[in-house]
Amino acid sequence: MTRIVSGVSGGRTLTVPKGATRPTSERVREALFSRLDHLGVVDGARVLDLYAGSGALGLEAASRGAVSVTLVDSAKPAVAACRSNVAALGLRDTAVVVGGTARGYLMGAPSTAYDLVLVDPPYDVTETDLGDVLAALTAWLAPDAVVVVERSRRSPEPTWPPALERTDERRYGDTTLWFASTAPGEEPVTVTDMGERAGEQR
Repeated sequence: MTRIVSGVSGGRTLTVPKGATRPTSERVREALFSRLDHLGVVDGARVLDLYAGSGALGLEAASRGAVSVTLVDSAKPAVAACRSNVAALGLRDTAVVVGGTARGYLMGAPSTAYDLVLVDPPYDVTETDLGDVLAALTAWLAPDAVVVVERSRRSPEPTWPPALERTDERRYGDTTLWFASTAPGEEPVTVTDMGERAGEQR
């Protein structure tokens, strides 16, 4: 069973899509949001949840005071579960569900400057693909934004783009949480830059 840990929706259960979705355990979510609350980056934040699955991470943020949440996933069962959970929690005015890949979403023109980004890719997402997503993400970040990447403990540290600087690492069983923030004095990689790089690789 997956449920919201705390906040206005605390204790409410969530629909979890069947298949390859790997929900973040309640223990890890509780530890993650305890850390984020301590940093003061959840209440009032604009949140992006990539590889959202059931939407548990983004909806936890909404329950704890985030002003807007965007849930992105490419799997149809996950998109359906996210929409069902948003409706069940009464968060239609706060949460938006986007059906598509993380990279595809980020290659669009930035429409929001996100304060908090939660990245929980499936284990089969390669380190190279994750690095590309993190590079594209930097064009969407607000100043002093916080990015959290959840990976298997056996996975290496993500390849951070110059615009992001690792600030912390926390391990919980088989899960590692990597924290990063906008690096001072670094220019983000723009969507145009990403398009030019893709063209050079063809």
